[in-house]
Amino acid sequence: MFPDRLMDGYRAFVGERLPRERARFEELAEMGQSPEIMVIGCCDSRVSPEVIFDAGPGELFVVRNVANLVPPFETNGLYHGTSAALEFAVQALRVKHIVVLGHERCGGVKAFADGSTMPLSPGDFIGRWMSLLEPTAAQVGAPRTGEQLEDYVERMAKASISASLENLRTFPCVQILEERGKLELHGAYFGVATGLLSVRDPATGEFRLATDAAPGRRSYLRAD
Repeated sequence: MFPDRLMDGYRAFVGERLPRERARFEELAEMGQSPEIMVIGCCDSRVSPEVIFDAGPGELFVVRNVANLVPPFETNGLYHGTSAALEFAVQALRVKHIVVLGHERCGGVKAFADGSTMPLSPGDFIGRWMSLLEPTAAQVGAPRTGEQLEDYVERMAKASISASLENLRTFPCVQILEERGKLELHGAYFGVATGLLSVRDPATGEFRLATDAAPGRRSYLRAD
């Protein structure tokens, strides 16, 4: 049986939101989509880009995977889902921005950092996918003396955002358009418990709290 929760939500959509946005849906159906922003986010049910950014229909082109990872460019077909979405967003939709959106308490990153929590075999799908974190782990290094696992996972998650941005630049279509000033790459980090968003400074690699969301708070949270 189809989940009752989804049916209840659909009824609410039909009764409330659809009447308000019917013209927008009709326009999208007729003209097609033309979002300017692609968001690469995590599958985690707590981190919905459309909710976080209060986006309406047709505004964001979203692809979600475990731990919001971007694989490097390759043509052997090993990691094709995210790459296919990226290719479509850049070459067909011609998005102007790509945002890699990481988040606090990421289960995928935690599982990689602490194998005893959820062992990841190199022979399974998630184990192979999370192996993309190996270069990041080598760069970040082992936990610092006395560092809590939660803090180490946060450092890893932020560093992986930077790594994904670099992997994006291995795609020729992304590299060319960025060099021409037609495409911008961004990193962001969402605090699940607080709702605060931090945006990566491309010059320093630091994550800066969105000023309008946290007035008077500390400006920078280091990625390493």
